[in-house]
Amino acid sequence: MQGSLRNQQHSLIRRLATSIEAVWQQNLDLSPYAVPEDLGYIEGSLEGERLTIENHCYQTPQFRKLHLELAQVGNGLDILHCVMFPNPEYALPIFGTDLVGGRGGAISAAIADLSPINPDRTLPEPYEQALSSLAQLQFSQPRALPEWGDIFSDFCLFVRPVGSQEEDQFLERVQEFLTIHCQIATATVPLTSQFDITQVLAGQQNYCTKQQQNDKTRRVLEKSFGAEWTDRYMNTMLFDYVAL
Repeated sequence: MQGSLRNQQHSLIRRLATSIEAVWQQNLDLSPYAVPEDLGYIEGSLEGERLTIENHCYQTPQFRKLHLELAQVGNGLDILHCVMFPNPEYALPIFGTDLVGGRGGAISAAIADLSPINPDRTLPEPYEQALSSLAQLQFSQPRALPEWGDIFSDFCLFVRPVGSQEEDQFLERVQEFLTIHCQIATATVPLTSQFDITQVLAGQQNYCTKQQQNDKTRRVLEKSFGAEWTDRYMNTMLFDYVAL
């Protein structure tokens, strides 16, 4: 599963990418996911600097798609993006985490959440219990969620980690979120009611639609690859969903 790009990235991104894959391997029955041939590894340029994107995707009985994206712009910007899309028969939240930073400097944004997909925006009881029992963390620079951030849970962690101790705290909390998620998912009984499955699909579609409103991501991609390619990438790789 090791990719070549991560070895050139910020140390927290390297560590988090390796940790995510380790938790997946330990807890899930992974199999390959078919990525469109031209979207697995992508090169372009952004304002004269080289832009590289590397996508790693898998699937399991519980998850339609596990997506880990690593990206780098020149020497100054490193990105990790990860989302786990449950199969429609599983009424599970959507795990997501993102890191943005520079190799020589700080991580400017670090977010992780298990986002609820049911209409009342609450997490299933096993998640509420497990997440409520985690230790309270203190970060010196919490960040405000974007306007479209109503998809996130009360447990969402969005910070600018300062120093190695806060970076370690963020990494450990993502590992905890991910382990809880995988363990609950593998113990979850699939839905059989078409109504319930439709509700799951609607929740996942809402999540993807809101995420696609992230103007920063869209602007970077459009500058490098144009609007048509960006629409395809955001709709087929980043935030694809099963239509109702």
